[in-house]
Amino acid sequence: MIAMTVQEIADAVAGKILHLDPQRIITEYPVIDSRSAQAGTFFLALPGENLDGADFVKDAISLGATFALTHTESESPSIVVKDVAAALLLLAKAVRQRSTETEFIGITGSQGKTTTKELLGHILSTSGETVVPVGSFNNEIGVPLTILRCTSKTKYCVLEMGARHEGDLAMLSKIAHPHVGVVLVVGRAHLGEFGDQAAVARTKGELIDNLDSGAIAILGKYDEFTPKMGQDRSDLTRIFFGESSDCKVRASDVEMREGRAHFDLVTPAGRSAVSLRLIGAHQVSNALAAAAVATALNIPLDTIAATLSTAESTSKLRMELHDLGDFILINDSYNANPESMAAALSTLALFAQERGGSSWAFLGKMHELGESEGKSHQEIGRLASQLGIDHLVAVGTDLYEVEEMNTIDGESMSYHHCSDQAEALEVARHIEPGDSVLVKASRAEKLDVLAREVMAMCTERLTEVEE
Repeated sequence: MIAMTVQEIADAVAGKILHLDPQRIITEYPVIDSRSAQAGTFFLALPGENLDGADFVKDAISLGATFALTHTESESPSIVVKDVAAALLLLAKAVRQRSTETEFIGITGSQGKTTTKELLGHILSTSGETVVPVGSFNNEIGVPLTILRCTSKTKYCVLEMGARHEGDLAMLSKIAHPHVGVVLVVGRAHLGEFGDQAAVARTKGELIDNLDSGAIAILGKYDEFTPKMGQDRSDLTRIFFGESSDCKVRASDVEMREGRAHFDLVTPAGRSAVSLRLIGAHQVSNALAAAAVATALNIPLDTIAATLSTAESTSKLRMELHDLGDFILINDSYNANPESMAAALSTLALFAQERGGSSWAFLGKMHELGESEGKSHQEIGRLASQLGIDHLVAVGTDLYEVEEMNTIDGESMSYHHCSDQAEALEVARHIEPGDSVLVKASRAEKLDVLAREVMAMCTERLTEVEE
């Protein structure tokens, strides 16, 4: 963290200092899990639905935490505030104001945020110390925690910014003051909360609306809403990315080989070849977004292309490719919405075409779609058929079933309705060597459990064959 005295921290959060030297200098980051405390850190005693962080202050101090930011007074070194979550935002705002040598980049969109921030972090780290969110730290807790990881040596800070309600991004933007704001795409995720895509667009657009004068807006050309953001603000520089010729940063001559995209990255600096290690054609847009930000920050084109070509995903359960020899399994069970589901199915189809075996899509329910739930699931069912998926296995839902189950070749796609994962695993016993498998659903469906069981079953079958 940017160096601050205890007194300066207390002043920033309007807190009361107890059992602590006000002039002590704090440079380490905060932790929200008392078990993660170590020498020099400080503990944020956040109240939760089931547990109150205030009950674990002593544990954090015993592990080396310098003090606790808490809402209750005790005998432990602490700064006491009325609301710890609100104090966290105030502290992040203070640290952001002191981070005068750091470029801040805010990324939002209906999907692709996590992958894009990882790709961008990989690129920017070649130029200087770069802070990237841990996991999906993209809300009113995660964004300030990421800001607090900045030091006086941090050159870039990448912020993943999500929104569950209108006003969320406006609030986060006023804390972070990004120099660069990125909107990837406006999709149909969280329609249950926002109602329609136009409302989603207004919410995502809050990032661009709240950019400071002179900032840069990086906008994807993948939907009708995003390219219009910031069009009334002459004080912003707008840069578009996509695959059309009018994009300042674009992909040309895209080819898919072994499920991975190969393309020429075209920017005002020229053209350079990129070979992604991430699977799926949809990764092209994420790579272009990262490339557009890096271009705006004057990273050389060859550096951008080279680092995109070596980047690998570190996010669990997101398009994880497991090559089990005679079986390929894609575990994408972290989250699901219509756009990401379509992208995952397209990737599965590509693998099946290249390998020659059958394709199996084990799909659970997509959540938070509101009134569009039925229609969205049926669209995915029809898409699976059109892509030539051989087996659609619906796990715990019948929403994917549609009348048109014929593939583009006139063959009939096999539809399996399984009431639970146990039934789905029985269906999975029909998977043959050479087949390709996708497991995908919203996180609440917990299909990562099914993915592990299917992998174990396939591995066991391979072992039996070898013996």
